[in-house]
Amino acid sequence: MKSRPRIDASKREHARLGSVRTQYMHDLSPIQSCYVAYRRANHNLLSVVRGPAKNPPLSRPSSSFELHFSFLQRFILSLLLLKQSKMDAQQVGSATKDIPAEGVVHAALAKKQPPPESLQGVKTRRWIIFSFWAIVGLLGLPIWFATTTVPRAALPLESMDAWASGQTCKLEFPVHVALAASRLDTATTTDLAQQIQQSLDRQNKSPVHRLRVITLGHGTADQSADAPYTDLSSSSAVTVNLVLDDSYSHPVAKVQPFKPTLSIYHGTLPSSQPTSKSDLADFVATELLNLFAEEQITLDYLLTGQTNHHESSGNVDSSTIIEAYRTRSNRAFKYASTYHLTFSLFTGSASPSAWDIKAALDEYLGPFLTSFSSVSKFSVDTQVQLYASLSPSLHGPQYDETSDQWTLMRSDLSAFINAAEWPLSPSIGVGPTINFVAYVPSPKQAPMVIEETGGTSWLIPQWGGVQMLNPAKDQNNTVLTKDDLEPVVRIFAEQLESLIGLPQSPASLPLRLSSLTRERAASLILSASSTLGALSRLTLKLTSIAIPDNVADSVQKTIHHLETACSHLHEGHFDAALEHARIAEAQAEQAFFEPSMVGQVYFPDEHKVAVYVPLLGPMAVPLVMAALKELKKFRQAR
Repeated sequence: MKSRPRIDASKREHARLGSVRTQYMHDLSPIQSCYVAYRRANHNLLSVVRGPAKNPPLSRPSSSFELHFSFLQRFILSLLLLKQSKMDAQQVGSATKDIPAEGVVHAALAKKQPPPESLQGVKTRRWIIFSFWAIVGLLGLPIWFATTTVPRAALPLESMDAWASGQTCKLEFPVHVALAASRLDTATTTDLAQQIQQSLDRQNKSPVHRLRVITLGHGTADQSADAPYTDLSSSSAVTVNLVLDDSYSHPVAKVQPFKPTLSIYHGTLPSSQPTSKSDLADFVATELLNLFAEEQITLDYLLTGQTNHHESSGNVDSSTIIEAYRTRSNRAFKYASTYHLTFSLFTGSASPSAWDIKAALDEYLGPFLTSFSSVSKFSVDTQVQLYASLSPSLHGPQYDETSDQWTLMRSDLSAFINAAEWPLSPSIGVGPTINFVAYVPSPKQAPMVIEETGGTSWLIPQWGGVQMLNPAKDQNNTVLTKDDLEPVVRIFAEQLESLIGLPQSPASLPLRLSSLTRERAASLILSASSTLGALSRLTLKLTSIAIPDNVADSVQKTIHHLETACSHLHEGHFDAALEHARIAEAQAEQAFFEPSMVGQVYFPDEHKVAVYVPLLGPMAVPLVMAALKELKKFRQAR
């Protein structure tokens, strides 16, 4: 009797727990509810089989019946869970049919929204974004601009184009002719000079080449009264020397071969008969025009591309002179202030083993090199090689029984030089090298000549000259003396004239050198001006090309020396004009072929895209998107 109240209390507690458990089941999901119901049914079934027990069994079923019963329970429970899940899905589907779509979306979005951000967090995020953009703008962009900016120095493009078009300097060559008449008084000499000048002006039609007659101790013959007096005798290109000789009934002109002098031999004094004075003036003018006919035609063709020479200037053929000028230009080296001359002796046997080349050069070539020093300088070296074999590609020489000579065909001359075994340096020093080769064939192949002409020497354009030397049988074959080398050196001198572009006329060497000086000065000024124009066009066309400061400095020097050269040309100082023109051409070439500028001639925009997109793309996208997103939030907040 005492235990009943305790049983009633336990029942009441069990009922209370049951109600709580029922409320708990109501709050659980369908699957969880089924699982709880399964556990409760399992507990009740075990109570029926085993009987009441104070404590639930904690061990696994031990009998076979309990094991099979456990499997059956789980199978039934699985069926119940499957059925319950289908019923729950149908209930949820039927329930959601009555709910609007906007509500479902709103409910789904409402669950994914993060908690509200604090004001301090918003400020921190904005400061982070601002700091990144500040680093990009204040540090990244200046560094990028400084490292990628192409240096472009300012160039005087207008002045460069003006020089290229020939608008800055009009090339004129006033060639001064000094009239010397020791047997005539001053008045007669001045009157004769004026008549010669008038005759020259009538006959000379060259737009760039003008002859100006001066008298020694007087100004130019056509000088106006207001012009300042200038003594131009020191800068005269030629001197006309009037020589009174009664043995001449008519005037005769003779050119001094080694002096810039034109001697006019006449028999009567011009002052005695006015008609004879005019005839003498016309004769002198005609001889002067004939003397400079080739130079006038060459300069006209060089500067204007045409010639205005006509028949009254002399019996010359313009087309022949122009063709000769082209041939001479193709043979000659490019002008240089210094040339290196290499004289080589190659023998097919052991002799001759020595040659007195120094003495031969000093006597037979030295005067020419000295006279040419106003145009270019020369350095000389010599060498000897024994047992020098001919080139393997040479088909000859062939023995000719008729003439008892070994002959070379003209086609074999180009392959005569054995460049593989003969030590011929292509360049020594700063200037180009001019090679002169004297070849002595072996006694078995001597004498050796060219089959078509029978000669023993030939010229290789822009390389040098070759001569085959066939010593006499009774000659000392061990050493070549100065006398033995005289014909060889004289031929080398003629070849040197062709290789440096010396004109063939007039007959006076100083006059030919002065003509070459004016020709070289004109070509160098044109070359430098053309290079300036090309550089200007290149600068305007390629805006991304670098222009260093040294290029601008070279351009300024080029323009300065061009102006100085042009001024010297107008004054008749052709040697000084040539020197400044040479410097101008060198500076222009240096500016145009600047290595740092040539390397960026071709740099397309595709290269920039290929570099910047992979590098800046991953960096720019997060920064831009973060900035746009924050700007959008800021606008929404306002």
